[in-house]
Amino acid sequence: MKFSRRIQSFIGVAAIILGGTYFTYAWAQTPRKPNVVVIMVDSMGYGDSEPYGATDIRTPSLNRLAREGVRLTDGYANGSVCTPTRAAFVTGRYQQRVGLEWALVKDQNKSAGLPASETTLAKLLKRGGYATGVFGKWHLGYQPEFGPNAHGFDEFFGFLDWSVDYYTHKNIDGEPDLYENAKPVEQTGYMTDLITEHAVAFIDRHAGEPFFSYVAYNAMVSPIQPPDKPNDIRTRETWNQATRADYVRMVERVDQGVGSILKALDRKGLARDTLVVFTNDHGGQWYSRREPLFHGFGTAWEGAIRVPYLFRWPGRLPAGTVSHQPIITMDLTASILAATNALAAPGQNLDGMNVLPLLSGKQPPIERTFFWRIDHQGRRQKAMRKGKWKYISDGGSEMLFDLEQDMSERHDLNYQRRDLVLEFRKLVAQWEAELARTPPPLVVK
Repeated sequence: MKFSRRIQSFIGVAAIILGGTYFTYAWAQTPRKPNVVVIMVDSMGYGDSEPYGATDIRTPSLNRLAREGVRLTDGYANGSVCTPTRAAFVTGRYQQRVGLEWALVKDQNKSAGLPASETTLAKLLKRGGYATGVFGKWHLGYQPEFGPNAHGFDEFFGFLDWSVDYYTHKNIDGEPDLYENAKPVEQTGYMTDLITEHAVAFIDRHAGEPFFSYVAYNAMVSPIQPPDKPNDIRTRETWNQATRADYVRMVERVDQGVGSILKALDRKGLARDTLVVFTNDHGGQWYSRREPLFHGFGTAWEGAIRVPYLFRWPGRLPAGTVSHQPIITMDLTASILAATNALAAPGQNLDGMNVLPLLSGKQPPIERTFFWRIDHQGRRQKAMRKGKWKYISDGGSEMLFDLEQDMSERHDLNYQRRDLVLEFRKLVAQWEAELARTPPPLVVK
């Protein structure tokens, strides 16, 4: 397998299918296919790192990524909770297309998950000669047929539920939830550190061949358990007890993990051959700093869906730059396929697009249109962003914001620009109608 992957290591013209149309992007030839490391954290506030304005948290590794790459100001998550965003990343499509529009909960959705029939990023990269691994949080199904190995990942270390105790690795119901591939395992250690260790070991093992590593830290989702306190064991009753200081230590330990991953790439001489992306699955919760954004987790407001993005690819992306280009999670899928020469499957229409030419400066910024929908436990919200405009319908009340002037969504322009409100209402309805024409195999609410 390693030999076959090596002889496939060339760079030419990448072709992907976007909305039924072929797009190509040519990268200069290099000795090997680029590696890809995607680091996705959980429930981190938009302003909870130094590149995004934090003053009480030290994040030297994220500072390094920003210094050596591109920092985005207008990056979005596909969902305002965990499962939808992860489904969009793995498939490159709106999460509604696979019926995963809200977070899976084990006691309610034990038999639901991402169908193995779906074409995924890992399957396509594996077909293209890549070693593939995911480390940390999966949250796309609890049964083996929904697990990482069924979706193209050679290696999995982590857990299946939405969160675990960082020390006991048990879920909120006290059930063990730690796996190597599909086998339950027991390991001692702080969850963040274990994820880092396995991600670094994966790089060391596969340094001689192209690899894709999806590093899915569960920090900073509850329980908010700081590192180096192994006696701080949580139950359902104490699950959400914490302080901002505890949260800060969790962020800093993740940053330390990011630093270990970057050092592993340096040690193996792979930094210039590796695209590294850091992002978040949705906005922050209780102890996070979401300023200057409004609201948070589980809503369609900016504090729930606008998230940090850092891209580093030395020699391919300009160092120390800031981009205001709007992007969304499912763009990562199309971008990785383009960068690695991995072809989308016949008939596979991706909803995301390759944003690397935009971030590299080879193409000027473009207007994007994104949609969100929430219909869960009485909360009914719809939102879209088109260019600088953000439309949101919250419980039937329509609002319009100019995000260039008002990213905090404090000045509703609904009555000043009724033309746009009516236009955007129609576009949301068209998007929903298009989704309804191709219903998913299973709808989970």
